[in-house]
Amino acid sequence: MTFVVTDNCILCKYTDCVEVCPVDCFYEGPNFLVIDPDECIDCALCEPECPANAIFSEDEVPKGQEVFTQLNEELAQKWPNITEMKEQLPEAEKWDGVEGKIQYLEK
Repeated sequence: MTFVVTDNCILCKYTDCVEVCPVDCFYEGPNFLVIDPDECIDCALCEPECPANAIFSEDEVPKGQEVFTQLNEELAQKWPNITEMKEQLPEAEKWDGVEGKIQYLEK
């Protein structure tokens, strides 16, 4: 089992989750973070740390967001690893909670 970063991370990219990950399985894109499912140890430390509530256990990904399971796997192979907390994106608060942000995902 793994954890999955979903829609609400797009355009927010809070990195509180990165700080608590014991295996450094987060990868950073221009406006989104992903978890490498092959590296995730299912410790669940990241989930409560996400201010945007965008991280879910693979079997609890919200209906309609299942595509993010595959996106996390694919993009983790392309993007650089991130191991330290950074500032969120400048307009994170404005975008937090906006639905349907997948159209803004920069790969």
